[in-house]
Amino acid sequence: MRLRRILVPVAGLAALVCTLFAQRPFRQYPAWEYYTFPLPPDWNETGEWTFARLMYPTTPMRLDWQSEFRRGFDWREGNTNWTIDYPRSDRHLAAAVRRLTRIHARSVEQPINLDDDNDVFNYPFLYAVEVGHWELTDSQINKFREYLLRGGFFMCDDFHGTNEWEVFVYTMQKVFPERKIVDIPDGDPIFHTVFDLDERYQVPGMQFVQTHRIYEKDGKVPRWRGIYDDNGRVMAAICHNMDLGDSWENADDPVYPEKFSALGVRIGINYIIYAMTH
Repeated sequence: MRLRRILVPVAGLAALVCTLFAQRPFRQYPAWEYYTFPLPPDWNETGEWTFARLMYPTTPMRLDWQSEFRRGFDWREGNTNWTIDYPRSDRHLAAAVRRLTRIHARSVEQPINLDDDNDVFNYPFLYAVEVGHWELTDSQINKFREYLLRGGFFMCDDFHGTNEWEVFVYTMQKVFPERKIVDIPDGDPIFHTVFDLDERYQVPGMQFVQTHRIYEKDGKVPRWRGIYDDNGRVMAAICHNMDLGDSWENADDPVYPEKFSALGVRIGINYIIYAMTH
């Protein structure tokens, strides 16, 4: 991997800045791993870009221990799968955007509920974690589809193996029944916006520190997949059998290997810049 160029942003930022005043106020929810996490001192300052995290209902399917551990919790109040790594992961990636690009990123994230009027349309980049445990409602599917077709970009991450893939696809095929999920080729611009990412490898979660195993479940092969629009733009970037969220979250933890955070951050930066320029 090498640094391709220092970014001079960004087509469309003027339009984005105009939407800032329509965004909902910052809000926090109780998270699966964090119940108290300090706010950065500039948390109430707006920026050119905000890490938007998708809130979603959890599938009723019984997949693993996670399926039972928080069963009965209301996803609209936090504490379910969509809050994994939140908010530390989001804020670390926002700090990386500030350091590695000229984009003024907001220091705090924004959770996005697709049922909240049209708030999602204020954000060019939308991230979801643990999508092997999601199941969007029909109204959310319609809003999500509209968001992507209007130019929004979706990145999902931290789901592993065959069963979680099938749960993810169950909802995603409802969003785009007419479009295929394909492997993103190495030459696609998404891998070359800021960093050249021809040399990619599997990025494990923090569990690697205890197990020394890179993969989870039967997800031994990392997949960088996507869904394209009619103009060849990646609308949805699907990171399967890897845990980039953990690589952001633990980027400052000396027990987590630096090589994994190094790639995870570069992938996140490339996807964000791609979202704002394509």
